[in-house]
This record gives sequence, C-alpha cells and structure tokens, in this order.
Amino acid sequence: QVQLVESGGGLVQAGGSLRLSCTASGRAFGSYNMGWFRQAPGKEREFVAAIMWDGGMTNYADSVKGRFTISRDNAKNTLYLQMNSLEPEDTAVYYCATSRSTRYYTRNRNDYTYWGQGTQVTVSS
Repeated sequence: QVQLVESGGGLVQAGGSLRLSCTASGRAFGSYNMGWFRQAPGKEREFVAAIMWDGGMTNYADSVKGRFTISRDNAKNTLYLQMNSLEPEDTAVYYCATSRSTRYYTRNRNDYTYWGQGTQVTVSS
C-alpha cells in the first residue's frame, strides 16, 4: 500500500506560478507510473498530467500543455507539478495518484489506485 501526501497549494494571482509536491510512503514509489488530477467545484475530477515510473515519458492534458511540467525524484519518493502562467480556470483541488496501468499516459481515473487527500490551488484574476 502507498500513502500519498500533496503540498504546495495556495492562492496566487493569474500569471503566477506554484509547485506542487506529492510525497509517497513505501519503497515501491519508483515502480509506479504516476499522475496528477484536479477537481473544480461542481465538476468531475479531470486528468492533468502523467509520468512514467522512471520519469522518461510524460503526458499532459491539452489545457495545461506548455504551462505545467510533471517530474519526479524517485530517490526522494516525490512527485512534482510545476505550474506556470496560471489562469483562474486552473482553480481546483489537485490530487496525485498511483497508476496500476502499464500505459503511463492513461487519463482514465479508474486506472489509478492510491490517491492523496488533495491540495487547494486558487488563482485570482
């Protein structure tokens, strides 16, 4: 079992940046493909980005491509999401999750098993 804890959320003005972190317990972190999702009020949880277990490949939602960067440090059991040029539409609770799929790029929530508790990101206009 893996426990995930997100941090780094907060309030930022449009155009600003934030870096989210997701720290995992357990020694299996480096074997998991990982993903970031977000959920805005009244909306379904949506895919943001995914990364292969070794960091070699990444995949992004069109809405964040070119602005967000997913990365990981397996030695520190930590996943990151660097968010630049933030927009009010990025306001949401952000979640990290482990993927049980061999397809590192999967956007299907059902392919993700362990989830963190989420961290709030609020972008003001």
